[in-house]
Amino acid sequence: SKSKKNVIAPEAIISDYGADTIRWFMLSDTPPERDIEWTDAGAEGCWRFVQRVWRLVSEAEGLPAPGTKAAPSDDVSKALRQSAHKAIAAVTDDLAGLRFNRAVAQLYMLSNAIADAPKADAAVRREALEALVLLSAPMMPHLAEECWRSLGHQNFVAQTPWPSFDPALLKSDTVTIAVQVNGKRRGEVVVARDADNKTVEAAALAEEGVKRALDGATPKKVIVVPGRIVNIVA
Repeated sequence: SKSKKNVIAPEAIISDYGADTIRWFMLSDTPPERDIEWTDAGAEGCWRFVQRVWRLVSEAEGLPAPGTKAAPSDDVSKALRQSAHKAIAAVTDDLAGLRFNRAVAQLYMLSNAIADAPKADAAVRREALEALVLLSAPMMPHLAEECWRSLGHQNFVAQTPWPSFDPALLKSDTVTIAVQVNGKRRGEVVVARDADNKTVEAAALAEEGVKRALDGATPKKVIVVPGRIVNIVA
């Protein structure tokens, strides 16, 4: 603001980084009710993300035609599709609540999920890339339009309906459960959401941190709180 004498002329910055990068930085840096602290390092980081999104889209190979239905055939593809639908749900909610920095964080996570799944089914990769582009459009409209055209679409993002999500994909098949020994956290285990107590107990006792804490001793009691925590009394 002028009163704080911290005004930065936008022309030079836009010339260096582009309007989308600057908008992304402003929305990602802090909640809207707080002041933004401009840093060149922050702008550079946002610029790298813009370039990363463009590379993910422009270098994608073997994608089916637009409109191809995604039907994941393996765990990697299922996980990527779930990440995309979780991002759609989260970003939709965050934008409605004006939580732009949280929406930005979700898109960082989705881009990571896409980059980490190069072998996922082609139709699933297309669905995830399209979700990334459409969800980023309110914040990076110029990039989104270029990416949308690169993905083979003839219409504009601005003419495209907002993506929808499958509620069934928002619920993970697994759950992470903390494990305590004598009241101290010693690790965590990832088990199927519908795993019975015996399975959870076995996984907890096999956790390396738990084995070190027990040091060969037999537990006196193991208390499993389904979906939440395992308490081991040594």
